[in-house]
Amino acid sequence: MVHIDLKDRISAYIYNVEQFLNSVKEGELSREASFIVSLARDYLNDAKYYLEKGDYITSLSCIAYAEGLLDALRHQGHIKTADWKPLSEALKRPLVLVAGSFEFLHPGHLALLKRAWELGRVHVVVSRDRNFEKFKGRKPVLSENDRLEVVRSVKYVSSASLGDEEDFLKPIIDLKPDIILLGPDQWIEPSELKELLEKRGLVNVKILKYEKREGLWSSTSVYSELKKQLCINHD
Repeated sequence: MVHIDLKDRISAYIYNVEQFLNSVKEGELSREASFIVSLARDYLNDAKYYLEKGDYITSLSCIAYAEGLLDALRHQGHIKTADWKPLSEALKRPLVLVAGSFEFLHPGHLALLKRAWELGRVHVVVSRDRNFEKFKGRKPVLSENDRLEVVRSVKYVSSASLGDEEDFLKPIIDLKPDIILLGPDQWIEPSELKELLEKRGLVNVKILKYEKREGLWSSTSVYSELKKQLCINHD
C-alpha cells in the first residue's frame, strides 16, 4: 500500500481547486460572483503559502474555504463548469522538476512553468548565488532567497527550494521526480542529464526539453535590455 502524507494530500487538494478556478470564465460572471471568485483565489494563494511554511492546518483551512466559496457559486448557477475531480486523480499527478536561476521573472519563465504544471505537480530548484556567479560571470541582481520567494509566488509552482552549491544533481536525487523539464537555454541536454542520473542510480526519469521561446526569454536578455535602456535614458 502506497503511503501518501498529509502534505501530498493538501497539495492535491490545492491542485484540484486551482484546476476548478482556472476553468471559470470570470468575464462572464456578475460583479458579486467575480468578487467571490477573487476571494477564493486569495484563499488558494494563502493555502499555498502556509503549505510551503509547513503550517498544514492553516493551509487546509484556507483551501477548504476556497472550495466552499466556489462550490456555493456553482450550486447557485453562477459558475457553469464541470464537477470537482476526485482527489484520488489529483494525487496521481507526477512530480515535475524545473531548475534555473529565475533572476527576473519574465514571460519565458511563466511559459515554462505553465507547461510543467500541465504535466504534473511542479517543484522548482533555484540556483544558489555562488553557482549563478560561476555560470554567468557576475553576481545576481536578486539574492537566492529573494529569487526563491518570487518563484514560490507563481501560481503554477507547488513547491520550491534552493539548489546545492557543490552537487547540482543532489536535489534531483533527493526529490526523485517523475519528469524533468529543461528550458531551451539550459546548458545540459536531456541525453547527458539522463546518463548522469543513471550513474547515480536514478532511472526511469522522463527528461523533456521545452523549446518554445516567449519574448525576452532569458534573464541575460532582460539584463542586457535594462542596461541598454538605462544607457539611453542616461544620455
